[in-house]
This record gives sequence, structure tokens and C-alpha cells, in this order.
Amino acid sequence: METSLDRRRFHLLSLGAAGSACTALTAGWPAVAQTGATRPLVLGMTLEPPGLDPTAGAASAIGEIVLYNVMEPLTKVAQDGGAQPLLALKWSVAADQKTWTFVLRPNVRFHNGEPFDARAVKFSFERAAAPGSVNKDRRVFENIASIATPDPLTVALTLKHPEPELPALLAQATAVIVEPKSAGGNAQNPVGTGPYRVAQWQRGASLTLAAWPGYRDAAAIRIPRAQFRFIGEPAAQVAALLAGDVDVFQRASAARALAQFKAQPRRFQVITASSRAKTILAINHQRAPLGDVRVRRAIAMAIDRKAVIQASADGHGVPIGSFVTPDTPGYVDCTGINAYNPAAAKALLAEAKVSGLSLSLKLPPVPYARQGGELIAAQLAAVGIAVRIEQIEWAQWLSSVYGSKAYDLTVISHVEPHDFGNFARADYYWGYRSPAFNALYERMQAAADPVQRARLFGEAQRLVAEDAVAAFLYQPQWITVARAGVKGLWTKTPLFANDLSALNWA
Repeated sequence: METSLDRRRFHLLSLGAAGSACTALTAGWPAVAQTGATRPLVLGMTLEPPGLDPTAGAASAIGEIVLYNVMEPLTKVAQDGGAQPLLALKWSVAADQKTWTFVLRPNVRFHNGEPFDARAVKFSFERAAAPGSVNKDRRVFENIASIATPDPLTVALTLKHPEPELPALLAQATAVIVEPKSAGGNAQNPVGTGPYRVAQWQRGASLTLAAWPGYRDAAAIRIPRAQFRFIGEPAAQVAALLAGDVDVFQRASAARALAQFKAQPRRFQVITASSRAKTILAINHQRAPLGDVRVRRAIAMAIDRKAVIQASADGHGVPIGSFVTPDTPGYVDCTGINAYNPAAAKALLAEAKVSGLSLSLKLPPVPYARQGGELIAAQLAAVGIAVRIEQIEWAQWLSSVYGSKAYDLTVISHVEPHDFGNFARADYYWGYRSPAFNALYERMQAAADPVQRARLFGEAQRLVAEDAVAAFLYQPQWITVARAGVKGLWTKTPLFANDLSALNWA
């Protein structure tokens, strides 16, 4: 979330006094007197989370801080998107892909001293599936027909439909195991089993994690303290890195400044990572005339994806035509569906008898949305669609766009790797309701045979593209800039996380 400090920094840089600006910026941060490994590792983040409970909030910034650090799921995602053991030591699955048995790690406790066991897993998954649950991956847990706990360290899940990717789905932030007595307070005081606890949260500025002495493998913690600093403006991100105020900035908006960092290899390392994220122009199907597929297809055809990638991400992206990235197993290239064609867009609007259309475009504060949104508005104007840009803060986006569906269009990146099932959610924020898709998705979910499942997945991708559920734009390529001495940084980004256990620094 953008702060007044970010705006002041950006103003200094915009005056052209780059050298003096960096000095001034350094003075704006809380003083760090320690040196070397005795001071916190400082990580930059573009957005501040609205809370700290990933089971109750949609913001990916929550998981960036708490996932694997404070709260842990049964499994941990690997860089290739697969699953590794975490709170579960191992698992097995029946041939029908519907019965999964997890063997839990022994001698694990939550931060409040309560034991982690099968009872906590059962509570967490039933809570996530409950009718009043606001867990954004609720469908994953609703697919669980029953949970058996034959002993404290064994959990057997029986599913309604086969799910060969269940271990990877259970590695996400929405699947963290919560302690029953403290679950209600996790938004402000998250209680987990991870190696860190929240030490301090200065709203609008930073959040600090401190190593938890009671962790099951406390001797293996290599970073005693870590501080996340929230810096929204691209220029301020660059300045903080150059000044040495930030040690690691994963997913930094630094594409235009990469030459400065690459020119100093003794100080900085630069990693450009692929992702499972999908940047889209989301369309509210419940707002007339956006429920007409011809209008949505016209919007999609009016947009030049390659130009948007350049404007939004300085060229760091790959065009997509559906809600799946090219490195996802089962990917089907749909970029030829609703390809850039302004003349065809105008013809579709005429066929739908739509003229003089005026739409709002709500843009959250992330740079890719603000930068790309301006160009998208101009491209839609070229086919006769007037667009009113509304720049809103992240909390407003979550409440008015995602929560209340009070929007026409918005630009957003969906960063979760396993979220294709959202198209079957009638209550989801884009309001897509398709019996044909729902039937196809149910067939896909019920298919235990991998070949059949892959074929149905391909059909589902094409249907989503043909229905122009959104204008699918690009797969982002995230940029990480860090001190040269930081080791263990991800070179791929299967989901948004800052796993401190993987890092070390000199």
C-alpha cells in the first residue's frame, strides 16, 4: 500500500536530484545501527497486507509475510510448483486419487504452546470449508468428503472428486494449519508453528519478524530477525536498494533501472523469474452490457497485449490468451482467440448494437496496473469505448472490487498457481456464470485418468478464452534485486512467498 513516505521519496526523485535524493531517503528510514548478521535482513514489498490471516483474506501480501515463516501448511511448494514435506513428513494416495493419507511431523507445537496434531489439521480444514468461511480457496476444502484421524499423527482425507494436485494445493497460504483456540485472532496476532513470530508492525511502514526460540529446529534458523518494508513507488524502491536500506526486493518494479544494478555485480544480484501469475483486465459480467459475450470479445480484441506488456512491465511478460501460463502442465495456447483486431472489435460492438459505451476502470496502486491501465484506456477509446480511470488504494480494491463487485473493469494479477476453479464460482468477483463451463469443470475434476484430465483441461482453457471471461493479458516475469551476499533466492516464482528458511546472507 502506498504511504506518505513513499510519495515524498518519489517527489524528491522527480526533481532530478538523484544523488541527493538517495541521501535524503536514507534519513527517512528508521535507523539501523547494527551491522552484518546482527541486524535484520530487510525485504521490500510493494503492498502492505490488510491483515495477517491468509485463511481469511484475499491479498497475496499476507502470504508473502506469514507463509512458511509464521504459519505452515502440511506441505511446502517447490520452485517447479510441486510439493515437498513440511508439517506432513510423507503422504500416499489411492489409485482413484480420492483417498489421501498424511503422516504428520511429531513433536511440533504452536507458538502458544499447544500441540500440533491431527486434531488441528481436521479443525483447520473443516473451518476452511464451513458455510461461513471466507477462505478464497474454499472449493479445495469443500471437496473433502470426510477427515479421519486414526491417531494423533495420521490424517486421512477422502475426497468427493479426484485431485492429483492436492499436495501442491495444500502448500498454499490458504491451507495453513491454525491452532483452534487462537484462530479467531490470527488477523492481528497470527499463531502458527513456523520459525518466526511477529515482533512489531508499524502500520504504513514496516513489519518485523523475530525467530521463535521454541521452534522445533531453532538451531537451523540463520536469520534471527527480518523486517518487511512497504514501498509502493517504483522510484522509491530503486532508491532504497541503491542506498542499501533494503537487502532483498522480490518482485520489484525496477525494470527501468536494471542497468544500474547489473553494472554493480559486487553489490547487487538481479534475478528475472518466471511465474504462475496471470495479469488480466477483469470484466464485471453483472454490469450491462458486459454480460454480452460480443462486448467482452470486443474489449479483448481492442487490446494489443505486446504493447501493454511494454507499458505495464517494461517488456517483462509473455502474452496469454486464457487463464493459464505457458509453463503450467497442460497449457494450451489460446492467444489466437480474441487476438488484437480493432476492426473486428468495432464490428462486434455494432453487432451487439452498443455505441457510446462508457466504462470505469479501477486501478489498484501496483505500478503494473497504473502503467498498463492508461494504455488500455487509450486502446479501448480507439474502438469507441470511453474509459474513466479511477485510481484506488489496495484496501478499496479489496472491498469495492473484490468484495462488493462495484466496478466495470480492473487490471489485476492473479498470482496463485492453482486458481482455475474460480471460473466455477458463481459468487466470484467477475460474475461469470456458465453451465457449460461448470459441467466441463466437474467432468475434469472427476477424471482420475491423467490423459483424460489433461484433455478436458485444454477444453476448459479454450472455453474460458472463447467466452472472453476477461481480457487475458500476460504472464509477468518478476524481477528480484538483492545484495550480492544473499543466498537461496528463488529463480522461479510458483507463488508469492518470502521463505526466510531458504535464505542466508553474509
